[in-house]
Amino acid sequence: QASQEELKAAYRRLCMLYHPDKHRDPELKTQAERLFNLVHQAYEVLSDPQTRAIYDIYGRRGLEMEGWEVVERKRTAAEIREEFERLQREREERRLQQRTNPKGTISVGIDATDLFDRYDEEYEDVPGSSFPQIEINKMHISQSIEAPLTSTDTAILSGNLSTQNGNGGGSINLALRRVTSAKGWGELEFGAGDLHGPLFGLKIFRNLTPRCFITTNCALQFSSRGVRPGLTTVLARNLDKNTMGYLQWRWGIQSAMNTSIVRDTKTSHFTVAMQLGIPHSFMMVSYQHKFQDEDQTRVKGSLKAGFFGTIVEYGAERKISRHSVLGATVSVGVPQGVSLKIKLNRASQTYFFPVHLTDQLLPSAVFYATVGPLVIYFAMHRLVIKPYLRAQKERELEKQRESTASDILQKKQEAEAAVRLMQESVRRIIEAEEARMGLIVVNAWYGKFVNDNSRKNEKVKVIDVTVPLQCLVKDSKLILTEASKAGLPGFYDPCVGEEKSLKVLYQFRGVLHQVMSADNEALRIPKQSHRIDADG
Repeated sequence: QASQEELKAAYRRLCMLYHPDKHRDPELKTQAERLFNLVHQAYEVLSDPQTRAIYDIYGRRGLEMEGWEVVERKRTAAEIREEFERLQREREERRLQQRTNPKGTISVGIDATDLFDRYDEEYEDVPGSSFPQIEINKMHISQSIEAPLTSTDTAILSGNLSTQNGNGGGSINLALRRVTSAKGWGELEFGAGDLHGPLFGLKIFRNLTPRCFITTNCALQFSSRGVRPGLTTVLARNLDKNTMGYLQWRWGIQSAMNTSIVRDTKTSHFTVAMQLGIPHSFMMVSYQHKFQDEDQTRVKGSLKAGFFGTIVEYGAERKISRHSVLGATVSVGVPQGVSLKIKLNRASQTYFFPVHLTDQLLPSAVFYATVGPLVIYFAMHRLVIKPYLRAQKERELEKQRESTASDILQKKQEAEAAVRLMQESVRRIIEAEEARMGLIVVNAWYGKFVNDNSRKNEKVKVIDVTVPLQCLVKDSKLILTEASKAGLPGFYDPCVGEEKSLKVLYQFRGVLHQVMSADNEALRIPKQSHRIDADG
């Protein structure tokens, strides 16, 4: 947001600081020439409205981006942004030709009812009957990939295999989707399988208004019993910023009408739904609370009641790595019994393990289904997941340090040279500030500080930035904007990829003050709140 006058003032100040003619020492003169050229290059970019607009939007990457030289120089910043977004879209379209979007699900059903519903007298004469029998009674595998054909056409190939109690089958589907306009798209689907005959389907999506859309899905399923048509229509509307309302009508196999309201905010997700249909009619209420922590923890619960009975579900999910989310849900129902459902999302793949524990409402089954996963998770998190993530983070940091070692070394040399060149200017600034009882930086450090006892084994990595900060003092004030301080004159990054802070001990009007700010946090000093209590 700096004005042209502010840019010119900063340019003149740095030119006076780094001008080669002001330094007689040959080594300092060489260092001053290099820094003077860098300042001049920066000013050339920022003083030109066109290149500044590109730099403000995309940084140095934008200046090096292929195609920017064709942008008309008289265009505004908004027009330049639009032009660059067009260039980026063209590059993305070329990448799409070589990219697919694989998605998959693996579900393994486990029958563990022998753990709780077992009659020991029935197995007394059976060898090995002392151990409960846990069986895999069903399995489902599905996979899909997308192949962009053009910027508007996409082919989607999907398939699935299912088996239950020794019987199974599979199917394969091909869908062709075309985006017809900014308001909608259409999709043709063809499928075949050994359990059902050929399938032909048509799906249409359309935005009716900015707050309302409709989806219609028509299908013809061919089988030995004849042709079975089906139609599903969903009408949705934004009721407010965070709330959606849905009306669904399904005709054909298991005809039904369904209405639901979904409210999704930053901290919660609430759903209420009602369905009237054959064979199932029900009402359902669910609530999910989203904790604003690093692991994106969520706790959820739901109640569902209908002709099939009543089901209460509760559970939680948590992020265990950058691309993985682990969740567990306990389902207690009449007459369904007690089940534990474990789900792992890994990138675009989902692994689902429903474990049926008992057909009856046994308190012991509910207790172990609730407590067991918690104990196992916390033990695994402490003994396996946490050490693994720590080691992975260290490997990534080490790799990042190695890849940026030469660049950081250059930045360090430039910072050290800048500090040497600042000495004379800083001496004059300190004399002026002392004369007016102004702002004097006593000590300043930048980097990684370790204050937590749990991290006492970690190494402190800081650099002394007293001179560079004093050089930035003007009229007894120091103002730093919301940007990484590693880019300030005389600074460099002492710990790549790690959290950094700036700690400043300064004197104002003869009184000591102290402040610590995060790397990207704005800082204005002096402030009364920074004052060190003399009694302390």
